[in-house]
Amino acid sequence: MKTHLSPALRLTLIFLVLLAVIYPLIVAAIGKLAPGGGAGETVTVNGKVVGYVKIGQKFTDDRYFNSRPSAVDYNAAGSAGSNKGPSNPDYLATVQARIDTFLVHNPGVTKEQIPAELVTASGSGLDPDLSPQSALLQVPRIARLRRISEDQLRQLVTEQTERPFIGVFSIEKVNVLALNLALEQPR
Repeated sequence: MKTHLSPALRLTLIFLVLLAVIYPLIVAAIGKLAPGGGAGETVTVNGKVVGYVKIGQKFTDDRYFNSRPSAVDYNAAGSAGSNKGPSNPDYLATVQARIDTFLVHNPGVTKEQIPAELVTASGSGLDPDLSPQSALLQVPRIARLRRISEDQLRQLVTEQTERPFIGVFSIEKVNVLALNLALEQPR
């Protein structure tokens, strides 16, 4: 027993130091070299942090583009989906309420025109991006409230659309925070 206990204790101590001390320190050091110093890339306007590049935010004012719904109310500390299946009655009621709300705020849009991403939360609940189609669907509402031409807003969506890397990796997407900040810039 003694011949097995001593090597087992030594290996345990070695791996404890390696995996509980050295590895986390290396990961933290690498994180400090990343944009934002490991705290995430912040977006600053006039010296004030207004959001994070990779974390979705809630926009409730009809003068702004709406984000994708969040199952965790955009709380990055509790990133998660609802974990309710597509046949769950509570989930279906939540989605129907989102559809009804969207239709009230976007007259002229039919239920069939609403992309699923505008009424269903992402797996993380923090998705910062929309498809260009989802952003364009909101253009008439924002144009009416801001008294801006729809063509100007469509152009803004096009300018803010991120294309896939070399045309293959990822999909076209629009960061909602960046789009709404661009909306605030004088044109």
